[in-house]
Amino acid sequence: MNISRVDLNLLVYLDVLLRERNVTRSAAHLGITQPAMSNGLRRLRTLLDDPLLIRTSEGMAPTERALELQPQVRDILASIERAIEPKGEFDPATAKRVVRVMASDYAESTLIPLLLSRLAQEAPDITLDVLTPSDVALEDVEQGRVDMLLNRFDEIPESFHQSTVWRDDFSCLLSVDNPLNKDFNLDNYLSSRHVWVSKTGMGASVGMNPQDSQRLGWVDEALKAIGQQRHIAVFPRHYLVAALLSQQADLIATLPSQLARLQRDNSRVCLHPPPFEIPSFELKMAWSPLLQHNPYHQWIRRLVVELGRQLSHNSANE
Repeated sequence: MNISRVDLNLLVYLDVLLRERNVTRSAAHLGITQPAMSNGLRRLRTLLDDPLLIRTSEGMAPTERALELQPQVRDILASIERAIEPKGEFDPATAKRVVRVMASDYAESTLIPLLLSRLAQEAPDITLDVLTPSDVALEDVEQGRVDMLLNRFDEIPESFHQSTVWRDDFSCLLSVDNPLNKDFNLDNYLSSRHVWVSKTGMGASVGMNPQDSQRLGWVDEALKAIGQQRHIAVFPRHYLVAALLSQQADLIATLPSQLARLQRDNSRVCLHPPPFEIPSFELKMAWSPLLQHNPYHQWIRRLVVELGRQLSHNSANE
């Protein structure tokens, strides 16, 4: 095959077709008509001597050859994108774009306000689009449609780049009217009713089981390690709701310290260190290898890391 006779646009078509597995959606993604997309698929089948996508009862399914080609095509297009990417310094002061960030409730409450404030100073025409974990599929990040993930990850695709934004531990929020403030120990902690907050990951979940300590996360796993279990009275999914509920005199919210400190000026609550050891955790930033060398993306990543260090330093000095 003479490569000079191959329309490289067909590789773009193939990349989108193998991701969407639907001709109509692929056409919409590329901004072309459905007949043009169908024609592209026909040309790909002729070029590669393979049907590539086969119609089944569950939709279009890739052939074995298509699955072999998918990572190769993605690598080829990534190399081309890097080769033609404009070089030079990114100028945040004149940039006009939307930054799409998937942020957990924890990151949204602690880091995003700082990021927004800095963008207002340095890049006033950059807009933040903050997405929740249930809004985003990993392939959205892989393809660069989402700029970055800000979350705590148990697992993440090996192809993704990642960096630690900060490490955090835990604090307990109690109402000023809670009598346990006078003697906050493990026995009193265990005798209380508790607010639990989701350890948010990617995708939606369906309800919680108070007996499932592993799924409940770090606090309950730490209690299980010492042979104890707390009484969870309510399962909100948002940290700020948990902080609000901690103002009730009979409830305790055990939250990441960076988030609990947002309530330090709230006269209705008190902060205490947990009366048992809970391992610390990391807030991480992850992004697609497609964006690794992009000057704009390098700038926004440096800014996120700088803000993380700044917040950690301020917290250490309080």
